[in-house]
Amino acid sequence: MEVHEARAFWIAAPGRGELRAEPLRPPQPDEVVVRALFSGISRGTESLVFQGRVPASERQRMSAPFQAGEFPAPVKYGYASVGTIEQGPRELRGRTAFALYPHQTRYVVPAAAVHLVPDDVPPGRAVLAANLETAINGIWDAEVRVGDCVTVIGGGAVGSLVAWIAGGVRGCDVELVDVNPARASIARALGVRFAAPDAARSGADVVVHASGSPAGLQLALRVAGFEATIVEMSWYGDQIVPAPLGEAFHTRRLTLKSSQVGSVATPQRARWDTRRRLQLALSMLADPALDILITGESPFDDLPRVMAQLAASPGDAIFHRIKY
Repeated sequence: MEVHEARAFWIAAPGRGELRAEPLRPPQPDEVVVRALFSGISRGTESLVFQGRVPASERQRMSAPFQAGEFPAPVKYGYASVGTIEQGPRELRGRTAFALYPHQTRYVVPAAAVHLVPDDVPPGRAVLAANLETAINGIWDAEVRVGDCVTVIGGGAVGSLVAWIAGGVRGCDVELVDVNPARASIARALGVRFAAPDAARSGADVVVHASGSPAGLQLALRVAGFEATIVEMSWYGDQIVPAPLGEAFHTRRLTLKSSQVGSVATPQRARWDTRRRLQLALSMLADPALDILITGESPFDDLPRVMAQLAASPGDAIFHRIKY
């Protein structure tokens, strides 16, 4: 029996979410119908969106691929959905796929917009693909090299994934820095060292900042070595962030560089596109060590409450998974 209706999570107003029924149109020959199994909450960005904190200047650039509505609200937003292809080209039917789609029970998208999940990657772990793709881009922007001392500030999903990738580069000494001592176990599971901010080492070759905190950026500038690069991966929304560019910033000839997943990092752009990059991320999710980053799971019906809670008081949450 065909299903002609879906349910979707909408931000009805800043700080308030709700589930809405939506008609599900029949697919065209080049489209697929996906039944969601899991979706993921990209906590940093989605919290800012949920709170209505997308600056007017960034509203167009911040739009998700299949977003509906407009910032600040009402808006349907999200980009980490994994599901089963129920209708579409014969070779795709029954396959598990990842799509950059908001939180919704079923949806219709072009067949070219889905990415098949490798057989050795569980659907529940595949929700990390968008965050891992962001981390891959950050590593490319940072140009991490063999033997580098790498400091990653911020042990959220993206920061932890950056540390995990850097830890796999031959000879790299990677330190994950976070204010939460509970993140030490995350670092150990991912094969890197851990430090509290006041114990972070100095003289790093590369520093990646992903804490979303102005204090974290200040620490990044402080621990970078001579002529080091600091890659800023945090997105602050409408927050004004002070950066200490006096003191020794110039004498140490530091480079402060932004990284954002919307464009492929410059060193790879001539040969890579976003589709190839996302397929790489999906293939890397075969490592079961990454399950430690999924710190909670809730049913889809609880999503309005869960999103409000994560935006207001995330606690120890790193990546929260929604089950359909």
